[in-house]
Amino acid sequence: MSATTDTPRRLTVVDIARMYADGQRLAMLTAYDYPTAGIIDEAGIPLILVGDSLGQVVLGYETTVRVTMAEMIHHTKAVVRGTSRALIIGDMPFLSYSTPEEALENAGIFLREAGAQAVKVEGGVRTARVIEALVRAGIPVMGHIGLTPQSINAAGKVRVQGKTRDQARALIADALAVQEAGAFSMVLELMPEQLAEAVTERLHIPTIGIGAGAKCSGQVQIITDLIGLGDFIPRHARPYLNARELIRDAAAAYGADVVAGSFPGPEQTVRMDDAILDDVLGRGSSDQAGDGVPIGGIPLDRDL
Repeated sequence: MSATTDTPRRLTVVDIARMYADGQRLAMLTAYDYPTAGIIDEAGIPLILVGDSLGQVVLGYETTVRVTMAEMIHHTKAVVRGTSRALIIGDMPFLSYSTPEEALENAGIFLREAGAQAVKVEGGVRTARVIEALVRAGIPVMGHIGLTPQSINAAGKVRVQGKTRDQARALIADALAVQEAGAFSMVLELMPEQLAEAVTERLHIPTIGIGAGAKCSGQVQIITDLIGLGDFIPRHARPYLNARELIRDAAAAYGADVVAGSFPGPEQTVRMDDAILDDVLGRGSSDQAGDGVPIGGIPLDRDL
């Protein structure tokens, strides 16, 4: 078998477009670290988002607003190192793309330094000029409309978007603006299923839903929601594992074994030849008390 077939090829936006054109539904998950990214990649998930959600689910911030470029780049590098096939998308953090010039500089860092293949930006009509500038520079962009978490201070709270006529029409306009600007796909977050379906039908790029029903071109979930690691699971998530309980039980069992003295056991322990240890400590057969070595060996506090 040739080296070419042995080495996995990383997916590109062209591959994603081909999968979408073939009618394949697209799965995307978030990842924030090397080992988790590797597992997701091994599972065959084609899209991995290094989301600014890491601020809440990994770093413990109240919102995504506090996440910095340095933090995003740090985690994106780890995810890229852990993968070989998935398309890696770096989430542009709050105020990192306020102008086209600022967006170009920061998106360039995601691709050049962190190794991502694309970036994601929030906003529709208001962000179209930024998306267009990035795409013209050769930077693939994933859009994000509906609930945009970086605007939470203006929105007031997490809520479904597009339930009124004016809101729904504005979201359709946002979707068309993002597509027209050149994005290769877009996230639809927290909107009624019927509206997400209507948006998806009007576009020729894939939509990736989260809390937007089953009619989108694909779906994205936060990895901690998927594996049940957090202490809160939103309505739109489906835990496929209760990792929180498994980790807690494992930690409790480990602590009990340490207290009981049953860990480490023989399987986790390395021993040396007892005769060699006797020689090291001066209590071997060749060591005599008459040579100035006390019976019982060299004291442990003595300089050997």
